[in-house]
Amino acid sequence: MAKYREAVYWHIRRLVVSHADAQDAAQETFVRIFRSFSQFRGECSFAAWIYRIATNEAMRVLGRCRGGRVSLDDSDTEAGDMMADEYVDYTDLEAVKLQQAVLSLPPKQQLAFNLRYYSELEYDEIADVAGSTVASVKVNYHLAKEKIKKYMDSMV
Repeated sequence: MAKYREAVYWHIRRLVVSHADAQDAAQETFVRIFRSFSQFRGECSFAAWIYRIATNEAMRVLGRCRGGRVSLDDSDTEAGDMMADEYVDYTDLEAVKLQQAVLSLPPKQQLAFNLRYYSELEYDEIADVAGSTVASVKVNYHLAKEKIKKYMDSMV
């Protein structure tokens, strides 16, 4: 838990946005890891297995709280309230723009981008986490990068 606590929290946080939701989901992730540890068969890396559990928990939170999708245009969502979050450093405007760009992506692209860019997982590990193929992950990551570049350029 000590090794993955921060990485799991930030992975979930990037998906669910809210600090409180991310804390709850991270805690539940580690409970699930503990309960299912004997089921880990080594078919993927241990890190990929943990990220898959964390991703599933984040998706469960999103589905429960917001019908599964965050929209930056909807002022009632956590993304609309993101600026009030005390756990985000808003003095780094580039980081804020990047986070908004990532939140505007479809879920598969968002997941591929977060795991590759922030968590620095290899494509095969991301495929294990996403339950997808390496080719699909590469496409989603490439599309995400292009959309983020376009979004960032439009915000200048």
